[in-house]
Amino acid sequence: MKNWPALWIVAGCLAFGTAGAGGLTLTSSDMGGQLTEAQVFSGFGCTGQNRSPALAWADAPAGTRSFAVTLFDPDAPTGSGWWHWLIFNIDAGTHALKPDAGNPDKNLAPAGSVQSKTDFGSNGFGGACPPKGAAPHRYVFTVYALDIEHLDLDENSPPAMVGFNLNRHALAKASLVAYYSR
Repeated sequence: MKNWPALWIVAGCLAFGTAGAGGLTLTSSDMGGQLTEAQVFSGFGCTGQNRSPALAWADAPAGTRSFAVTLFDPDAPTGSGWWHWLIFNIDAGTHALKPDAGNPDKNLAPAGSVQSKTDFGSNGFGGACPPKGAAPHRYVFTVYALDIEHLDLDENSPPAMVGFNLNRHALAKASLVAYYSR
C-alpha cells in the first residue's frame, strides 16, 4: 500500500501530541469506586451523613480563571438525571475542597464560591439516595476549569442554567465516578 508512510506519519504525530501531555485531574482521599455512608443523603428514606468528600485537582490549563465542581447522577429515574451538588466561582488559586465543604452552614467552602440549588431543592451537597432495589447508580464528580473569573449566577440558579454556563466556559474538565445502591 503506497499510503503506509503517510499513515505512519499521521499516527506518529497523534502519538507525539498526546504522549506526555498532562491534563486536568481530579482525585479524592475520601472515596474510591464506591460511595460510603458519609456521602449518602440524610432524608428521602436514606440515613447517611450527607458529607461531601475531600476533592483535589491539578494540572489546569493555562488561562484558567476559576473552577467549579458538580455531582450528577445520570441514572436517576427522572428522564434527566439528578443534580446533587453545584459549587462555582472557586478562585483559580484554589485546588481542593475540604471534606464537608458542601455544607453551607459550616463555611468550609472557598471564600466567594457559590453553592446553588440542587434537584433536592436546597443549596449545597446532597448525597446519594437511589431508589431501594435499583441497580447501582453512577455518581459523577466533575471539576471544571473555566475561562471566566465569575459566573453571573447565584445560589438560586437552577442546575440546568449552571450546567449550561459551565459547559460554555469550560477550558477543561475531569471526572471521578463512584457507585452506590441500597
